[in-house]
Amino acid sequence: MTKKEFENKPSTGEELTKEEKDEKLSDAVDEKPSTGEELTKEEKDEKLSEAVDEKYKFGWSSYSEITNGRFAMIGFLAIILIELFSQQSFLKWAGIL
Repeated sequence: MTKKEFENKPSTGEELTKEEKDEKLSDAVDEKPSTGEELTKEEKDEKLSEAVDEKYKFGWSSYSEITNGRFAMIGFLAIILIELFSQQSFLKWAGIL
């Protein structure tokens, strides 16, 4: 059976054999581009940001982890700036050493 004959054949479940079902499924998968190929970078970023739930929940949640990471980045930047402007280590500047 050629591909053209196969496409014109009615596609009821009783008439198709297992091989014909597999062939039809593989053709459908091959013709459809994957999601990685059809999405642009902006669309990928938008989908990723939609996946993050921005509602506060008590305990370990994605929102809590993201917030904690942001505060950690701010603290790390503050330590770097203190060391740059004071010309000494943070521990010495804080009086720990």
